[in-house]
Amino acid sequence: MARRSLGVAAALLALAMPATALAHEGSPNFLSVIQSKPQVRGLHLEVLNRDDRLALVNRTGEDVVIEGYRPGEQYARVRADGTVQVNENSEATYTNEERYGAKVPDGVRPGAAPRWRTIDRSARFEWHDHRIHWMSKTDPPLRRPKDERQQVTRWTVPIAVGGDEDAIRGELLWTPVEDGGGMPVGAVVGLLAVVVLGGAAVVVSRRRRGAGEGGTDAAGAGGREAW
Repeated sequence: MARRSLGVAAALLALAMPATALAHEGSPNFLSVIQSKPQVRGLHLEVLNRDDRLALVNRTGEDVVIEGYRPGEQYARVRADGTVQVNENSEATYTNEERYGAKVPDGVRPGAAPRWRTIDRSARFEWHDHRIHWMSKTDPPLRRPKDERQQVTRWTVPIAVGGDEDAIRGELLWTPVEDGGGMPVGAVVGLLAVVVLGGAAVVVSRRRRGAGEGGTDAAGAGGREAW
């Protein structure tokens, strides 16, 4: 019973925590929102884990190309047949591997003809786009108090669908921790304490009852308690 109670407590604690606290590096203090995107049937776009990654699914029947950080630089593409490729001559291929950037290997030639490498065939591509989140571990300068929800910056990610240039546009918001969802820390701790103490009380009660009913059988060949 005690183990079951602790298991329930752990499950409740996990549910009470904001999803971003459990997710891959998403920040509860930021929220990146798509405001406009190409209106093409079969093209699906979303921000994952508040501000962590962009996800693109291509069911348009056309090639979709994502531009890197240099104008005109082809970073990645999802082809009409679902093949996902990254350009090994794009610096974004390497810097986008980590949320705050990664080292670009020697020999990468930005501006050279794309050198495509296939990474998947699922028609879905996810990437850390540094344009959609705050690229520092320190807080951004804010115009209003930190306990108020407010805009940090606007962002644009150029893409092309079937050769037609367009863009994903959005904004990055500062959100107080309370906006991140989930229960307050005090409530979580209180809930956990109630469950654990309840389990302990059940264990003590069962042992006392067993001692009273079983007498000396507890020291002899008496049976096992059912947990």
